[in-house]
Amino acid sequence: MPTSSGSDNQLTHLEKFGTDPGSLHADIYIPENFPKNGPLVVVLHGSTQSAESYNRGSGWSELADECGIALLYPEQRKTNNPLSSFNWFKSGDTDRGGGEPLSIRHMIEQVVDDYTIDPSRVFITGMSSGGAMTSVMLATYPEVFAGGAIIAGLPYGSADNLMEAMVRMKGYGGPSDNKLDALVRDASTFAGPWPTISVWHGGSDSTVDNSNADSIVRQWQQIHEVEGPPTREEEVDGFTRQVWCNSDEREVIDEYIIEGMGHGTPIMAEGDEGLGEEDKYMLEVGISSTRHIAHFWGLTQ
Repeated sequence: MPTSSGSDNQLTHLEKFGTDPGSLHADIYIPENFPKNGPLVVVLHGSTQSAESYNRGSGWSELADECGIALLYPEQRKTNNPLSSFNWFKSGDTDRGGGEPLSIRHMIEQVVDDYTIDPSRVFITGMSSGGAMTSVMLATYPEVFAGGAIIAGLPYGSADNLMEAMVRMKGYGGPSDNKLDALVRDASTFAGPWPTISVWHGGSDSTVDNSNADSIVRQWQQIHEVEGPPTREEEVDGFTRQVWCNSDEREVIDEYIIEGMGHGTPIMAEGDEGLGEEDKYMLEVGISSTRHIAHFWGLTQ
């Protein structure tokens, strides 16, 4: 069971969770109003960030209090990566059944058991390296997640080493569309129903080129059988949201390209519905990705 981490953000340390082959740390947040069989959101921080700093910036624990959501924050150790980046491109940390993905899977199992979480309402999100690792988790353990949100990330299987990762981040090379689809299908034996996908990216991101956002969308379009242009476009808080709906008219993919925004998570800290606080890579642009992602998943209704 968890012990207090002493943080101002009320995160607590999850001490034991399976064999932890990826040697990760884990924090959790369980609001006082968390209901039996409530939902869980797994949140993956970006490079140079910690679980606490990402939680503070994104406002996920604020929304958890508001809506009764359990949170799990896997955290990278500097002994694994000097920038505290998840190793989304590293052999051994990108496949089902080992490394960092299996550590995160074990964390989820532990929290679901400890807090009587509805296993059909487990979601995952992350930014930058955490966004790329979100792609890894959605591909390698799709049966675990009802939905995923990838912020300033990359598609699954786009790089096999650090050099490739740096090139892909700049928007060069990368798998073909057919290969992108096959990478997800070959990552597990799962045949659906697949998690819904929300994609967020800064239009002026010079760290991870926003062509990667479009590649993520294309990776999942074939999976969800929603190829081609979006079903509709709409304006949300001054930004364009593209939506792809399946044959049942269910929204299965959405994409926000935040024009003028650099590398980071879009937040709206001010106002009655404000969440989080501005910081490096936590960018005040007048739209809360946290709130809109949770709404897309049906967690704010």
